Amino acid sequence: MRVDLFNFHLPDENIALRPASPRDSARMLIVRPGHDPVLADRSVRDLPDMLRPGDALVFNDTRVIPAQLEGQRVREGGTELPVSTTLHMRVGPERWKVFARPGKRIKVGDRILFGHSGDACLLGTLNATVESKGEGGEITLLFDLAGPALDEAIMTVGHIPLPPYIADKRPEDERDRQDYQTIYAREEGAVAAPTAGLHFTPELFAALEAAGVERHFVTLHVGAGTFLPVKAEDTTEHKMHSEIGYVGPETAEALNAVRARGGRIVSVGTTSLRLLESAAAEDGTILPWSGATDIFITPGYRFKAVDMLMTNFHLPKSTLFMLVSAFSGLETMRSAYDHAIGTGYRFYSYGDSSLLFRKPE
Repeated sequence: MRVDLFNFHLPDENIALRPASPRDSARMLIVRPGHDPVLADRSVRDLPDMLRPGDALVFNDTRVIPAQLEGQRVREGGTELPVSTTLHMRVGPERWKVFARPGKRIKVGDRILFGHSGDACLLGTLNATVESKGEGGEITLLFDLAGPALDEAIMTVGHIPLPPYIADKRPEDERDRQDYQTIYAREEGAVAAPTAGLHFTPELFAALEAAGVERHFVTLHVGAGTFLPVKAEDTTEHKMHSEIGYVGPETAEALNAVRARGGRIVSVGTTSLRLLESAAAEDGTILPWSGATDIFITPGYRFKAVDMLMTNFHLPKSTLFMLVSAFSGLETMRSAYDHAIGTGYRFYSYGDSSLLFRKPE
């Protein structure tokens, strides 16, 4: 499909720079394809009223790490160049794939020195060697540290990698360390938050439990590729970056039981959805699963596992807007976004929410 079919104009004033407070006070747009009315304005606190006893919410329990690293590229002879890197995907105890800026001038064998403040790891530095180069500014770094020692160093010298549409307007601060993390984050490894989950509070969890709604957890370590624009003119020419995920056997069994007794699987976020669809067999059975997924969902995709999707509002021409258009229909989502923009919904990572019903086959 043509990528420009997924374009729309978003005024700057609709971009949220801070989350709603409290988190569950955010607005939530209900989207029901084929129903009259198709759209309804609610609040995230109304979520228990929109679900039925026996339904199951599926959350991504990944935890965001401070994956933005600022350093200096050093070559023989002492030539230095400032380099900004964002960790993308771990590929070994001492190796990470990263996006680097400026990327074109970096060469295999270059040394990059991070964290010279004196409060970093070991002697106050975290050093790495450029092991290989990919496309689009992606490189593989071989760090001098490995395992837990490397993790500790990253926690010390790194910064929360706020999305560009926020970072371009204000610097990261201490509030972001808490705001850009779900309350149930557990498995460290993401470089971007599964933002649909940012709306949940202990009070909302209690209300959902009282309503008979189950909650289950999967893990997908969201990579920096989620921020990359689609530069191709056709969706068939776009290459998705892989992300590492895990669906445990107990979770798979519980979700299959939900479906067997007539309950609905409600994905909290596009990351949970992509993982569940990667783990699902053709008949919709969810299997225990682990590994890397680069699933790219566009209109025409046949959903196997997920019945409803709770998600924030996404960027124009992004893979995520393509995904929600596949889920609820392109024309339905274009109408939904027109309504959201016109009525002041807040967009993107710190913005408001939507609850999407899957369009009929």
